[in-house]
Amino acid sequence: MTTRWLAPAKINLFLHVTGRRSDGYHTLQTVYQFVNLCDVLKFAVREDSEVHLKSDFKEVPPESNLVVRAARALQAHSGTRAGTDITLEKVIPTGGGLGGGSSDAATTLVALNEFWRLGLSIKELAEIGVTVSADVPVFVYGQASWAEGIGDKLTPVAPLEPWYLIVNPMVQVSTAALFNAPELTRNTSPITIRDFMDGRSTNVFESVVVARYPEVGAALDWLRSNYRGFRAKMSGTGSCVFTAFDSEEEARKLCDRLPKGMTGYVVKGRNASPLYDFSG
Repeated sequence: MTTRWLAPAKINLFLHVTGRRSDGYHTLQTVYQFVNLCDVLKFAVREDSEVHLKSDFKEVPPESNLVVRAARALQAHSGTRAGTDITLEKVIPTGGGLGGGSSDAATTLVALNEFWRLGLSIKELAEIGVTVSADVPVFVYGQASWAEGIGDKLTPVAPLEPWYLIVNPMVQVSTAALFNAPELTRNTSPITIRDFMDGRSTNVFESVVVARYPEVGAALDWLRSNYRGFRAKMSGTGSCVFTAFDSEEEARKLCDRLPKGMTGYVVKGRNASPLYDFSG
C-alpha cells in the first residue's frame, strides 16, 4: 500500500526576536499562516524497520533530511519495528523562509502515525516534532497560530485568508547564519495579538537579510513600487517575500510582470492546513 500526503508551506505575517535562552535558542513572537503551495510525500510499507528516502532534492544527504530524522524519532518514541520507503517531491523552494523542511517532517509524523497504526495524539506528535525542528509543531497542529517561546507555544488565530503572490528571488538564505548575526535585533519588546492586528509589527530579519542578499531587497523594492495595496513582507528568515491581494486575478496579473531572475507563486492563505484536507 502506498499513501500520498501534502506538506504545505507557511508564511510568517511578522517575526520578532525577544531574547536568547541560556541554551542558545532564541525566543520569538510570530504568526504562522499556511498557503496552498505544497511538497508531496508518498509512503510505502517495508517489512523491516528501514527508513529509505527517495527524492530529487540532493542538497541534504538522506540521513540528514528532516523527513528521515522525523521518521527515526517516531520509531524511537513508539518502539515500532515498522519501516517505510518515502518519496519526496519538492515544490517549496529551499532556503526561502517557507518552512518546507519542517512541513515535510510534520507530514511524515502525521502520516506514519496513521500508516504504522501507532495511535499517538497530535500533542505527542508535536512534542516529537520540536526535537527535529522548532517549526514542526505548528505544521502538526495544522492551525494558523500566534507563536511564542522558540515557536512551539501556539495559540490558534484566524487572520484574513487573502490571495498571496510569493516571490522567490532565487537565492537561499542560511537561517543558522542569521540567528548568529551580530547585527540581529534580539531584544524586541513583546507585543500583543491586538498590536499585531493593528499593524504594530515587523520582521526583524529583513534588514539583516537585505544587507547580505541584495536580491531579496530588489524583490521587496519591486513589489513595493508596483503594488501599494499591501506592504510587501519577507517570510521568516527569507529569502521569499510576499504581498496580499483580494483576488486571484490581481495576484496573477502582477505575477505575470515579474522581472527576470524572480519566480512567483500565486497561492491562497489558509488558516487550516491542507495537510488535513487530503491524503490517499
